[in-house]
Amino acid sequence: MARDDVLPVARPAPHERLDPRALTAWRISGLLSSLMTLALAGAVGWLLWYLDQPWWLVVLPLVIAIVIGIIATWVAPSIQWRRWRYAVTERDIELQRGVIIITRTLIPIARVQHVDTRQGPILRRFGLAGIAIATAAGTEEIPALAIDVADDLRNRISDLAGIADDV
Repeated sequence: MARDDVLPVARPAPHERLDPRALTAWRISGLLSSLMTLALAGAVGWLLWYLDQPWWLVVLPLVIAIVIGIIATWVAPSIQWRRWRYAVTERDIELQRGVIIITRTLIPIARVQHVDTRQGPILRRFGLAGIAIATAAGTEEIPALAIDVADDLRNRISDLAGIADDV
């Protein structure tokens, strides 16, 4: 077999996982969104009842909102947490996510322009933060790490990319 016929070895999947507390934070976020959806469905149901529609049509928006709420609160966060992986090496940052469509993103360290940590009120409550990695092509995020892990990883990526040296 000629040298040109050798197939490249597949890169192993990244092995680092998000913090387990992300699951609870995402569930609370899903619950809050679901409550807003349920309120909207209730208003639609009331309007249909007011317009003298059949009972099943009045109840349908509420049933749909409850099913969506269960998926957004329990099913989706569990799957999302199990599927999220990342790895940071001296050459690149690799992110893997998705269920049906699995996305693996490679960000060369040399292309990193800046790195931020992000923290909303729910993540802050659970001691978590996300890392946003900006390149000329856009921004990718590692969504939920312990604050000290996020700070260490942000500093490590910054050092590897030589961001402080460019300023």
